[in-house]
Amino acid sequence: QVQVVESGGGLVQAGGSLRLSCAVSGRTFTNYAMGWFRQAPGKERDFVAAISAYGRTTSYADSVKGRFTVSRDNAKNAVYLEMNSLNSEDTGVYFCAADVSYSAIIRVGGAEYWGKGTLVTVSL
Repeated sequence: QVQVVESGGGLVQAGGSLRLSCAVSGRTFTNYAMGWFRQAPGKERDFVAAISAYGRTTSYADSVKGRFTVSRDNAKNAVYLEMNSLNSEDTGVYFCAADVSYSAIIRVGGAEYWGKGTLVTVSL
């Protein structure tokens, strides 16, 4: 079993930055691709970013390209999401997910293991 725990959410002003962290335990971390998703109030969960097991491949939603950066530290069993130039549309609960398949991560809902989420609120 894999445990996934997000942290780092909070309230930030528009134009500001925030860094989310995701801690993973339970299995060999380098077996897993990792992804970030978000769910705005009243909306479906959307893909945000993904990173392959050794960080060689990353993917981003068009809405966050150039503003968000996903990274991982395999020595710390952690994955991060650096978010810059935040705007109100970035508000939502951010989820971290793990799966042995990178393609499963890209497919929203396809990941096997999920965290409970961390709330990001961007104020105007």
